[in-house]
Amino acid sequence: MKKINVGNLKIDSELFDFINNEAIPNTGLESNTFWFEFEKSVQKLTLINKKLLQTREEIQKKIDDWHISKKGDKFDKDQYIKFLKSINYIVEEKEDFKISTSDVDREISSIAGPQLVVPIDNARYAINAANARWGSFYNALYGTDVIPETDGAKRENKYNPKRGKKVIEYARNFLDKNVPLLNGSWKDLSEIPKISNKKLSLELKDKKQFVGYSGKPNNLSSLLLKKNNLHIDIIFDANGINGKEDKASIEDIILESAISTIMDHEDSVAAVDSQDKVKGYRNWLGIMKGDLQAKLEKNGKKFIRKLNPDRIYNTIDGSNVKLHGRALLLNRNVGHLMTNPSVTLKDGSEIPEGIMDAFFTVLCAKHDLKNKKNSRTGSVYIVKPKMHGPEEVHFSNMIFNEVEQVLKLKKNTIKIGIMDEERRTTINLKECIRTVKDRVVFINTGFLDRTGDEIHTSFESGPMIFKGDMKKSLWLNTYENWNVDIGLACGFSNKAQIGKGMWAMPDKMADMMKQKIDHVKAGANCAWVPSPTAATLHAVHYHQIDVFEEQKKIKSRETAKLENILNIPTADRPNWSVEEINKEIENNAQSILGYVVRWINNGVGCSKVPDINDIGLMEDRATLRISSQHMANWLHHGVCSKDQVIKIMKKMATIVDKQNIDDPAYQRYGRNEYQEMSKDFDGSIAFKAACDLVFKGREQPSGYTEPLLHKRRLEKKSIH
Repeated sequence: MKKINVGNLKIDSELFDFINNEAIPNTGLESNTFWFEFEKSVQKLTLINKKLLQTREEIQKKIDDWHISKKGDKFDKDQYIKFLKSINYIVEEKEDFKISTSDVDREISSIAGPQLVVPIDNARYAINAANARWGSFYNALYGTDVIPETDGAKRENKYNPKRGKKVIEYARNFLDKNVPLLNGSWKDLSEIPKISNKKLSLELKDKKQFVGYSGKPNNLSSLLLKKNNLHIDIIFDANGINGKEDKASIEDIILESAISTIMDHEDSVAAVDSQDKVKGYRNWLGIMKGDLQAKLEKNGKKFIRKLNPDRIYNTIDGSNVKLHGRALLLNRNVGHLMTNPSVTLKDGSEIPEGIMDAFFTVLCAKHDLKNKKNSRTGSVYIVKPKMHGPEEVHFSNMIFNEVEQVLKLKKNTIKIGIMDEERRTTINLKECIRTVKDRVVFINTGFLDRTGDEIHTSFESGPMIFKGDMKKSLWLNTYENWNVDIGLACGFSNKAQIGKGMWAMPDKMADMMKQKIDHVKAGANCAWVPSPTAATLHAVHYHQIDVFEEQKKIKSRETAKLENILNIPTADRPNWSVEEINKEIENNAQSILGYVVRWINNGVGCSKVPDINDIGLMEDRATLRISSQHMANWLHHGVCSKDQVIKIMKKMATIVDKQNIDDPAYQRYGRNEYQEMSKDFDGSIAFKAACDLVFKGREQPSGYTEPLLHKRRLEKKSIH
């Protein structure tokens, strides 16, 4: 790749040309000035970035040494906490405060609902996720296991009217529960409602739930209702597939679904060079300009998918109401650890990728600051992951200050979302928030990365409990409550999002409908879902529960205890049978191999990977981190042997190959190299990458998977 000299920087020509020819035009910036200012900022910020990473290593070394020195002793929690304070792992907590972030969109501050996360490198996925603000309730029910396939209600290639009848019954029950009629049931509605003399013929129990309509007053095409700030659009069509069979001509019910969506440059993508980075930046730019498109083919027909326009409805008084047609979009940059070969310093070293992301994603978002199709308040929302403690959150604030100056933006235009997924951030969350109290809009919990860091931080303390038992552990449940408690104490309610993690089983929607309501009850005004369909279904929970009322109740409870968060999940008596150990290793190995083979061979950063029971699980680098760290921990403490793990890795690689046999991308490459790992274990870069993650897991910084993945992916790309 040709390099362009910019002062003391060398920039890949593909990235340089994209910024100059696509991102900068119509922003009011001049290219030479931008690059000059960018270079100055990079030089300054890179030095701080390196120092912070060095501090991470020094702290981890002290924790490792402490555990080693206490080996064989009974664990003393008071002594442990005193030690963590002495090394500044736990910082002093200062006075109470409230966040003061301004210019926050309502989707962040006052509308509670599902949040999607989508890889930015796939234009089709990105468009679908942006458009997932509105979703068909009928389709979501019909196509998932929420409606059981009993009594002839099977999902078939052609429409099954028995299943359709169950969908309609479920949907009518939803209407009765959330937008009840004054008299009777939605099931008894026998005609399309009308508007006459500025009154709706249909009497609702709560008249304020009626918002507007589409069509003519005496021939409505839709009826717009509202519950807990979420809209319900009832579609009427006497000639439609459903409407012609329905006595009220209801064709569908459209639910406001993914209120916000995170466009992800991090855990769900595989971006290792300028080619990959530009692909992601270009998609983000297209969304910010509003002109991103994806060409698709379905059933032999070609069509173009575009971003949805806003939705306009008539009101009872003759005016109209405009609703956003798309989710409010946040952009997840990468953390502070990784560097990228797209931009190098004079000495040939790569600059931190997180600094690149901040400048280039916000530069792209400048286009939206003019047309305000995403943020109506003129804000840019950046979610920042994998920060360790207040110093690193403060550093993100410094980066954003630099970006605002270079891009000529008002101070605090850039809003930050804090991913509470590292242990040092969790226990110092209040002080982390304080450093960005004028721009913070988001905190959330993430079980997977947080568990990965839990294992790595306390690696030397002993063998960890089974991965599945982590969800029942004291530290995890306390962490979930602690995050909400701190957020509410810092004034997040009706100002910022308190989020919960991903539902990882996209095919298990019936289970999601039973379990994920707990996130809403826990006081989370957003929670992650893996698909637009899941967003539509999860939206039901936000109709059932007013999160902001729940938050008021939660404020009065006793705050979670820090000492319980520091309860290390080591096994008291790890006297497991060989069968139990092998089963756990097999489960981890399958998760690792199923994800890594696609990451390395195809550059796919987020996959639905069958587990040991053939249940599809959404896997990304966070799931990879916990699985690889867990196996590495057991190896380190002698729970299993290297030979045992290698044998299981080969066994599971063969199973993963078979599970992927119908994938057209999973085939033999040229030059005697196979996609199937089991054809040539020694020659498979993917298999070697998976083994690296386990056998070199102990020495990886914070247990992160990126350094090894990037190295092996670049190796793979150099071959093909």
